[in-house]
Amino acid sequence: MEYRRLGEILTDAGVISEEQLVKALALGKEQNKRLGEVLLDNKIITERQLIDVLQYQLGVDFIDLSKVDIPVQMAQLLPKNIAKKHNVVPVKVAGDTIYVAMFDPLNFVGIEEVKSATKKRVIPMIATKSATDRAIHVLYGSENVSRAIDEMQKSMNDIIQPVSDLVESGEVDEQAAPGIRLVNSIIERGAQENASDIHMEPRENGFVIRMRIDGVLHEILTVPQNLQSSVISRIKIMGEMDIAERRIPQDGRSNIRIKERDIDLRISTLPTQYGEKVVMRFLEKSASLLTSDGIGLAGKMLDNYNELIANANGVILIAGPTGSGKTTTMYTMVNDLNREEVNLVTLEDPIEYNIDGVNQVQINEKVGMTFANGLRAILRQDPDIIAVGEIRDGETAEIAMRAAITGHLVLSTIHTNSSIATLDRLLDIGVEPYLIASALKGVIAQRLVRKICPNCKESYTPDEDELISIGLDPGKSKDIKFYRGKGCPDCLGRGYRGRTAAFEMLVLNSEIKQKFRENAPHHELEEAIYRSPNFETMSQNCLRLVLEGKTTASEAKRILYSTDL
Repeated sequence: MEYRRLGEILTDAGVISEEQLVKALALGKEQNKRLGEVLLDNKIITERQLIDVLQYQLGVDFIDLSKVDIPVQMAQLLPKNIAKKHNVVPVKVAGDTIYVAMFDPLNFVGIEEVKSATKKRVIPMIATKSATDRAIHVLYGSENVSRAIDEMQKSMNDIIQPVSDLVESGEVDEQAAPGIRLVNSIIERGAQENASDIHMEPRENGFVIRMRIDGVLHEILTVPQNLQSSVISRIKIMGEMDIAERRIPQDGRSNIRIKERDIDLRISTLPTQYGEKVVMRFLEKSASLLTSDGIGLAGKMLDNYNELIANANGVILIAGPTGSGKTTTMYTMVNDLNREEVNLVTLEDPIEYNIDGVNQVQINEKVGMTFANGLRAILRQDPDIIAVGEIRDGETAEIAMRAAITGHLVLSTIHTNSSIATLDRLLDIGVEPYLIASALKGVIAQRLVRKICPNCKESYTPDEDELISIGLDPGKSKDIKFYRGKGCPDCLGRGYRGRTAAFEMLVLNSEIKQKFRENAPHHELEEAIYRSPNFETMSQNCLRLVLEGKTTASEAKRILYSTDL
């Protein structure tokens, strides 16, 4: 391959100007970064532009690593430290030639190191940086898993060592026992894939590992059945659970640090037909997630949210099914309301995020510390704001309402499908209508929807059926564009990357409260809610997300059709 500098190639192609090149080179020298990184970090060029120019100018093939199965044996040809140092992935070998995927095929130092390490002729191919990062992690993680499994198979008397968290760099300790390396590799893979949960499921013929990524479970690998008990014992030690008890469910938690990310692991075991099933939930400690922007609030919804949390007293409820992000929204409220001049107390089961300055109380029903009893005790602690993890019964709901009437702001979650269904639930569990009218300030109902991958997002013209299915009139919507993801290495070909929330926010106005006081029929209450100028239904909010290009019409339909909204 002819040696040419990246700056020369990009200026010749007209992608950047000489002035931009000079500034980028100066920045690169100052920040000790390669030119390509500087140009991308400062959004001077896009990754796609860089790839297209290098492909054309150098004649280097592009490889979509999400569609390639790299044999785990490739990890033995190229040491991991060289792969990570130069962001290069060994893909395949043909005779005396090794094909490697690189983000920067002009990294001739890296190519020479690969050549020296493998003793083979090197053919570089270009791939996106995120794809090479992930491929390196998966390839060498799979190799660690494979090696750990082989070693465990050879030595079934593997001694479980005392728990030590993943090392700060996020690397698996090569000197650790095979069982520890195996579990750590699985957890690292989950963090790399931004999984919310890892499921370890005993089956008749093996121990299956699945990960929930963007709300959908994907099977990752199968561990031999005879290693099942060793893996479970290791996880139980991490969660400080009883490794000898296999007949009853257990709960535990552990703190880990992976690549500068602090993560809480909530661990749960459940006895099943073929042994114990383990689920590990990842709880990111990053403060950036607990913001109104982080949970997806914007426009009218953000205005309603700010209006609700500005109340000095009253009850604010967050509604939705399990896994809809209710807890994250409640913690965001707690974070926004946490000030030195207020006494903020939470009742939780379990405590999911540790927030400095907040008095957090763990529910323990075995000793009588229920939500209702805890709430009574908190009211004797001079609180300003109380956050109750969940309203499960009429007693807790009534205490919360009475606390609000006496001057406290109460936040809580409830398992219902919509804001209107929340009002019905409160009545069903015995809360008096006058209490609801006096205390309830608003209800936030929500769901999580997958976001379109920004790297492969494209617009298209929807057909009539698709317009009708999302609630639009085809006759008035001829020029409307919808968006979808084509599938790319960044999103592993799925077309989605990450999730955001779709909301339905009800702020109770005087008319709605009057309907409660009058004990008006249900249809009159609904009509008053729909007349409220600030009320936007979940359907309307989902449609807005589709038109703004944040999610797809099919994803919006999936959310709406799975509820009674």
